[in-house]
Amino acid sequence: MIRQLIARLFWAVSPWRLVVERVPDRPTLFIGAPHTSNWDFVLMLGIAWRLRIKLRWLGKHDLFTGWKGPVMRTLGGIPVDRRDPAKVVDEVIALVRTGTVFGLVITPDGTRGAHTHWKSGFYRIARATGLPLTLGYVDRTTMTSGLGPIMEVTGDVRADMDRIRAFFADKAGFAPERRVEPRLREEDLPETD
Repeated sequence: MIRQLIARLFWAVSPWRLVVERVPDRPTLFIGAPHTSNWDFVLMLGIAWRLRIKLRWLGKHDLFTGWKGPVMRTLGGIPVDRRDPAKVVDEVIALVRTGTVFGLVITPDGTRGAHTHWKSGFYRIARATGLPLTLGYVDRTTMTSGLGPIMEVTGDVRADMDRIRAFFADKAGFAPERRVEPRLREEDLPETD
């Protein structure tokens, strides 16, 4: 109740506008992009609290040290040690398979450093669990943030990423100069039969 009141106030006074195509009605992977600023976190909480969505999110493990740890966990955080990405994917798949119901936010592009590709963990998790993807976004050019379409991944990486690219094509992010084009390294691999 308090979270929803905070979210209502946030959206009432914020220069940002909440736009929602569809609220998921079952567990889903939320793809948050373009992830270009730590302010995206505030917008994510505003969306989740306003729509009463129970979210979990992946964050680098050092966000969970000291006094920040209990706060981040209360806000739905799951610490990730990025030195072993395969382990992260396996842990998330195991958590989903326990039957715990939640939406998991993954930001496949990052806020720091120059990247040329998105990380593919979200895609592997979706394939392994059968969870759909809900495309969440931040767009500074229109001052909107929200949820776009919900899609099932097919296993055809290029075709699925073409759909994702089409949705995010006009989304600039909070800091547009940091935007990374939605592309997975797996798309650049030769096709095998």
